[in-house]
Amino acid sequence: MDQEYLQALTQESQEYLKWKSILAFYADLYVGGAEFKARASNYLYQRHREPNEIYQERTDRAFYENYIGSIIDWYSSTLFRRELIITIDEASQTAGQLYSAFFNNCDQSGTNISDFFRKQFREALIYGRSYVCLEFPSQTRHYTSRLDEVEAGADKPYLVGYTAVDVINTTHDAQGKLERICILLGCNSSDTSKFTSTKQYIVYDRSHFITIEELTSETGSRYTVTAEGPHSCTNQQMLPVFELKLSEGMWLMNKAASLQLEHFNKSNSLAWSLGMALYATPVIYSKKDWSKMIGESYYIHLDPDDKFGWTEPEGNVYKIALDNLNRLQEEIYRTCYLMNQSKSWLGSSSNASASSKKRDYQITQEILRAYGDNVKDCVKKLIGSALLARKDKVLLSVTGLDEFEAGEFKEELEEAKALLNLGVESTTFKKQLFRRLVFKLLSDINETEKYTIASEIDRALEK
Repeated sequence: MDQEYLQALTQESQEYLKWKSILAFYADLYVGGAEFKARASNYLYQRHREPNEIYQERTDRAFYENYIGSIIDWYSSTLFRRELIITIDEASQTAGQLYSAFFNNCDQSGTNISDFFRKQFREALIYGRSYVCLEFPSQTRHYTSRLDEVEAGADKPYLVGYTAVDVINTTHDAQGKLERICILLGCNSSDTSKFTSTKQYIVYDRSHFITIEELTSETGSRYTVTAEGPHSCTNQQMLPVFELKLSEGMWLMNKAASLQLEHFNKSNSLAWSLGMALYATPVIYSKKDWSKMIGESYYIHLDPDDKFGWTEPEGNVYKIALDNLNRLQEEIYRTCYLMNQSKSWLGSSSNASASSKKRDYQITQEILRAYGDNVKDCVKKLIGSALLARKDKVLLSVTGLDEFEAGEFKEELEEAKALLNLGVESTTFKKQLFRRLVFKLLSDINETEKYTIASEIDRALEK
């Protein structure tokens, strides 16, 4: 293929370039720890006319109170407190076993589908979106029948997850659907003297994929096509890449990043000021030459007629700074719909009623349910495409991600009993009701056992 065409395919878009440094900043805010400290100079403001050696010392002493990272982890673990419930009805035994195995190991690395989407959801909270690609093993030959394909293992789907950082270029149609996507698979420094780096890309459009290798040297870049062909969703005329996208209001990192950065700078400024105040500086009143060093490190030599004073002798500015830090911390939690976890909420038993606190937590639960609907919608589209790709005519159901407290199952059980007492004569209704209850109670069992239990429930009710 033409070098200019391949270069255009792998070019970083203007939108990506605009967000690239911001996404790296968001990643540092989430990770914290040594990685954030190593790049603290990127985020710690240097004061006006502050000497470089003082700024460097402040940078070396910098610390980071990572509220937003804990909040994101709380949401991802609470949402997936109980696993996704995926049921496929009217499937043959062979297809049922295949999908059970797929749900248990969806990425060829032993990850079950709930754990896989927990990670993708966490990435979406950080970057605003994440991507999941539906793949099938590469076909090295043409299969004359489904049996040949099954025996070769070429009919088994698997998933590959990507972050917004990996996706460097996208094209959408008038309806906003993806038309083409370019994903950076990796970048390595070359071991040879001829090339300085190697990048690998994969580009999907609605009918085929292409993998491209970029070799960069001092004279420029050279592009080579290493593989191409139809992908898993070619027959559906759609991309095999599914986007888990959050709205602006639910993109937690984007909402709280500026607050977290402000908290980082003010907490470090306060800590530095307090630390400096602990080291007393002696003042010498003498007309004689003074050459001795006394005190911790320094002294000030003043004439007796000179005056010396402190701009803040009572230390009121420290109290103001501390109050501001507490307000920033509370604002981070409030912005992320978690007022129930802020210091003021936890310590305000006398100021807030029980009903008020319950109402605050109900808001958090509504946000969690909205997140759950986003994830389930993505899972339905993805598995639905896998069913179409395999030409399996079955019914798909994706439920769960709607129980966040230990007491909720008991309430659901009581509601189920009341529904059954109504005497609704529907075998399908009873199947779905029993499956929902059993899978919620036994959410930690593997998908093969879930499939077996579902089949046994169906047979028992059909009798």
